[in-house]
Amino acid sequence: MKILICVKQVPESDAAIKMDDCARWIRPEKSISYKMNRFDEFAVEESVLIKEAFPGTRVDAISVGPARAAMVVKRAIGMGADNGVHVETGDHGYLNPLIVASLIAGYARDRQYNLILTGIMSEDAMHGMVGPMLAELLSLPCATSVIFEKISPETETIRVEREIKGGYRDTLELKCPAVLTIQGGINKPRYPSLSNMLRAKHQKLVTIVASPDDRPGPREEVMRVSYPQKSRSGMVLEGGREEKAARLLKILREKTLI
Repeated sequence: MKILICVKQVPESDAAIKMDDCARWIRPEKSISYKMNRFDEFAVEESVLIKEAFPGTRVDAISVGPARAAMVVKRAIGMGADNGVHVETGDHGYLNPLIVASLIAGYARDRQYNLILTGIMSEDAMHGMVGPMLAELLSLPCATSVIFEKISPETETIRVEREIKGGYRDTLELKCPAVLTIQGGINKPRYPSLSNMLRAKHQKLVTIVASPDDRPGPREEVMRVSYPQKSRSGMVLEGGREEKAARLLKILREKTLI
């Protein structure tokens, strides 16, 4: 079995980011530290668990981004992936989901992967679109928000449970090869082992320099990014204790806080 796991590099959640001169994206400063997208960590862990359950499985990790993005591919190898692929874009600006999906599809198309896993979304853009777009480009079945999976090698199928609204789950059976976007909480991602990190440090990645011809035409454009506006608002509940408690409960339910 061959698995391709897609990982993304994002800024640390507590990084002091600044906008570029055109206010189109984050300014790539050396002071900003980066990490693997935390949703992708669950996808990496799930691929390694499948590898442990089915001996002989090979896991490849791939990331699209500038030169620094190779770091998250190395981390995926440290967590248990076998090989790493870096599609280097050379730019530090915004990459829309279609470009990312197209570059990954270009690599994966003729390599006969049985499964392709991604995190449900990225922490920075939060589109949640790369996985479904990748499946469409490769003409593969796709399941999103996967919280449970079970592979049946005999029938070459995979049964998944998707997390949907209201705490319910949707059960599907897909024919492999397939694309899954993994929901957070499906497992507990492991820390990279020392032996794997040493292997990742010395292991050479497959580096592909993406050319403009590899990208589809522009479908969207970032007009402007900005910091969230600070706002303060409050509400005073009046009436008796039971009346105020009932009103508060209604407000919390309307805001889906409980």
